[in-house]
Parts: sequence; C-alpha cells; structure tokens
Amino acid sequence: MLHPACPNCQSEYVYQDQQLLICPECSHEWNPSLINDDDAVVVKDANGIQLFEGDKLTLIKDLKVKGSSLVLKIGTKAVIRRIKAGKDHQLDCKVDGVGDMIVTAKFVKKA
Repeated sequence: MLHPACPNCQSEYVYQDQQLLICPECSHEWNPSLINDDDAVVVKDANGIQLFEGDKLTLIKDLKVKGSSLVLKIGTKAVIRRIKAGKDHQLDCKVDGVGDMIVTAKFVKKA
C-alpha cells in the first residue's frame, strides 16, 4: 500500500501504525482521515491548468540540467510521479530519455 508523503518534511518513507501514519525521518504522526483537502498543494502549469500526479507533461522551453552539460529540449515529454510543496521545482517527474528529475511547473504544459 502506497502512503502519502509526510506533510511535515515530504519524506516518502511513511509507514502505518494502527490508525496513524508515521514518518521515520522527522517522527511526525498524523491521522490521514483528518487531513483537510484544502491544505493540498495546488500546482498549475504555464497555461494555468492544475496538475495532478500521473499527468503527462511537455516542456515548453529548453532547460539546462544543473551539474551537467545535458539540456532538455523543448517538447520533451514527462510524467508526474509526485507533487511537492515549495517555490522551486514542484514536480518530481520521470522524463523521457533522461530518468527521474525535479522540474519547475512554470516550464511545462499538460500534454
């Protein structure tokens, strides 16, 4: 069973103990049935369309990969694996031909 990421530290190593979900990294405990959906992270693409996990994306501009000479070309396709809270790099994606990367939502559009 796949559990949601920790709302406190965004760790994906969450486990369940009876009714509670527990994060082993920050020791945060919460009841998933009491989580308010209004607190959910809302991420929108360059066209203002809300993005969800599993959505297919297309890059709208060439992006340089930090720490590498690799450049992701315009039109490269990706699939959202997870949406993260934060100002930069909200989308944890699987990018075609490259692998797993974190991408900023303003540089993609829903395919």
